[in-house]
Amino acid sequence: MEKALVWLRRDLRTFDHAALSAALQVADQVYLCFIFDTNILNPLLDKGLTTDRRVDFIWQSIGQIHAELIAKNPKSGLIVLHGNPQVLIPALAKELAVDAVLTNHDYEPSSIARDALVANQLKDLGIDFTSYKDQVIFERKEVLTGAGGVFSVFTPFKNAWLKKLTPQDIASQDCFTSEQQSQQLAPLPKTILGKATEIPTLEAMGFTPSNIQELIPIGMHGASQLLSDFEDRIHQYQATRDFPAIKGPSYLSTHLRFGTVSIRALVRIAHHLMLAGSAGASTWLSELIWRDFYFMILANHPRLASGVSFKPDYDKITWEQGLLQEKFFKAWTLGKTGYPLVDAAMRQLNTSGYMHNRLRMVTACFLIKDLGVDWRLGEAYFADQLNDYDFAANNGGWQWASSSGCDAQPYFRIFNPITQSQKFDKEGKFIRKYCPELAGLSNQSIHAPWLAGEIELQAAKLELGKDYPFPIIKHDEARKTTLLRYSVVKAEANSSTNA
Repeated sequence: MEKALVWLRRDLRTFDHAALSAALQVADQVYLCFIFDTNILNPLLDKGLTTDRRVDFIWQSIGQIHAELIAKNPKSGLIVLHGNPQVLIPALAKELAVDAVLTNHDYEPSSIARDALVANQLKDLGIDFTSYKDQVIFERKEVLTGAGGVFSVFTPFKNAWLKKLTPQDIASQDCFTSEQQSQQLAPLPKTILGKATEIPTLEAMGFTPSNIQELIPIGMHGASQLLSDFEDRIHQYQATRDFPAIKGPSYLSTHLRFGTVSIRALVRIAHHLMLAGSAGASTWLSELIWRDFYFMILANHPRLASGVSFKPDYDKITWEQGLLQEKFFKAWTLGKTGYPLVDAAMRQLNTSGYMHNRLRMVTACFLIKDLGVDWRLGEAYFADQLNDYDFAANNGGWQWASSSGCDAQPYFRIFNPITQSQKFDKEGKFIRKYCPELAGLSNQSIHAPWLAGEIELQAAKLELGKDYPFPIIKHDEARKTTLLRYSVVKAEANSSTNA
């Protein structure tokens, strides 16, 4: 074909990119565009989130892409628009007179509906619309049970996933392999849809710059930097990943979310090292497969996007209501529950947009099973705060913690926030970083300040109830309440089944 338009979304890179690779193979001229989608951005602004690290991350990442394209072909560049893609993509494709729009699959129900509307409008214009698998290794129904069904338990899914994997599944989708392909980048028009061609500023879209650059390396170059650093630590991943005060994780989750790194590249590295005997790489690969698992679950159970439990019986649970719910939820969001590890984790989230994976489980379990707050409130709060927010993984994680999801922890498994603290932050280093008012306590007392003696509290210049709160609830009593809350629903479910 003569001209093609590549629509970037969750794939903000110019390498190992399925749609871009395909476009360069079939079109003489290739345009690339990104749209700041007002359907996504306006609700953030309505909530008052005018400083959003994710929007800033995207904005800086597309700046890197624009510079990269110009470096390959000085006449080219990235087309960046702000508005409704259901309107802008057909209009842009028509104005550029392209033969096709190419993009990569998206799996959330709202995104699928958006793409269907765009495809229909393009069809009316005689323009083809094609999408490609790019953000997962296996999608939808590519990994099935022996009976041909969809998995709902992770371990057999993982085993089938590994058995199915071939080198072709993780082969690089090469882009710009020759100087000729660089010349296929189409010249950037001086005006687009009646406006001068320029990247809109954050301020023009209603946002202000954030501190994201101080927290994480940005864009394709940042992802490469983090991956290089992690490759030196990957063999210890299984031994270090659960300890928030240790540099154990890859810290690539935000880059995976926005596609500034290729999932195929990560799996190539992890799988190769696993076969070579690396326990750390094997554990990390399992985490990447969990990501595929949750994407698969959402694709096959789109009802989850409407806020229902994977296990319908759990929607009958009676959660705390009214002022008590409001009190508990507010204390949790502010990191003022009186349980240091929970509070430190929430403060980390609030100040950085990041939370260690172990602590996501601890804080979620505490909100649900200690405070008795509906998991959907926590899910929504994480959605607003997390730099790496992804609906499939966030929903899967919260339903795992609430025992309402697929392959979730049993309802009677309830994390003890004190023992979790003693086990995974033994010396209190993480707690001291985010709860500095507790810094003067001993390594023993810092996990449960209310058990410290008066002399130690005075020496630490800590007055409980003033400098740091007493526990908002007693864990042992909360555990009993939760077991009753869940057992009632389970008993009703069993009764209904037997009847």
